[in-house]
Amino acid sequence: MFDWNNSYSVQIGSIDAQHQTLFRIAAELHSAMANGQGKTAVARTLDRLIQYVSMHFSHEERLMRLHGYPDFAAHKAEHDALTKQVVQFQQEFQAGRAIVTVQLLRFLKEWLQNHIQGSDQKYAPFLREKAVA
Repeated sequence: MFDWNNSYSVQIGSIDAQHQTLFRIAAELHSAMANGQGKTAVARTLDRLIQYVSMHFSHEERLMRLHGYPDFAAHKAEHDALTKQVVQFQQEFQAGRAIVTVQLLRFLKEWLQNHIQGSDQKYAPFLREKAVA
């Protein structure tokens, strides 16, 4: 479900490596859910995913600000919207009002695919031109 392939590459080493890690953690979340590992294991993986997403977004945003990316505000708004959605889900999960479902996993997969292949591909040429690695 969460398989990395080169169509996701933005050809910026640090960002590609982080995207690959996001895919791996999302795959671990899928595996924990599919194997019925229990709420604690799923919660731990979900926490890791959310923490890593936050770190990754900060990295991208720092690079965009540093190099004056013209569509920074729109890109940051996408990051903020996803962060709000996953944190809200995490709170619902921790409170016992939500479970990790295939629907959530599909949402994560579609968001990763659409964001990386859409929005991230838009900033990639700009940052590569600035020799960002």
